[in-house]
Amino acid sequence: MLNFRSLKFLLFALSFSNPCPVCCAICAAPQNMKITKIYTRRGDSGNTDLVGGVRISKADIRIDAYGTVDELSAHLGLLAAMMAERAESGLPDAATMESLREEIINIQNILFNVCTHLATDQSQTQLYPSAHLPEGATEKLEQAIDSMKAQLPEPQGFVLPGGTVIAAQAHVCRTVCRRAERCIAALAQTAIVGAEIMTFINRLSDFLFILTKIANFNAGQSEILWKNS
Repeated sequence: MLNFRSLKFLLFALSFSNPCPVCCAICAAPQNMKITKIYTRRGDSGNTDLVGGVRISKADIRIDAYGTVDELSAHLGLLAAMMAERAESGLPDAATMESLREEIINIQNILFNVCTHLATDQSQTQLYPSAHLPEGATEKLEQAIDSMKAQLPEPQGFVLPGGTVIAAQAHVCRTVCRRAERCIAALAQTAIVGAEIMTFINRLSDFLFILTKIANFNAGQSEILWKNS
């Protein structure tokens, strides 16, 4: 049976008003639970609950870490929506865009696991199964990177973020991913963070970088080379 605190996690998760309970709800509540209340006022004072009920300030680096991962997922959602439109266009790269869109959605799902991991203070709470990455998650990213790279011509130099709208949004995702990585690295200096989490986020930024290139290449869009003036 769910207690009030577990219920609170789920309610916040579905309102998306706070990144922490988005993660906590995964391990706290059944999927068929009905929503009867959207707000609890427990976060009005600037504090929030971690997985397990530990209360901390919303200004804590831990909140910044998984909040930034949540932000990354939101940007990826926009990228997936752009890809869906391209996939329905009938253009030559439509099939590729649909395949990449499915991969982006899979990554968003994995980022929930990352958030749950980061939202757990392991000095006080044991990790839930949902706080672990799916088996082979990083390796699948590496395979995707190698596959896309094999389709590209030799790099010509540093490029400016841009090109197609999809490539430009992928660049935004890449930079937010790098920021998430910096936040996680800062958290890892004072708290327990699984090495596999850092590795996955680092590899994800590489994936997003090569994605920008494949999006431009398949659309016949030349990249804008950096000019050292």
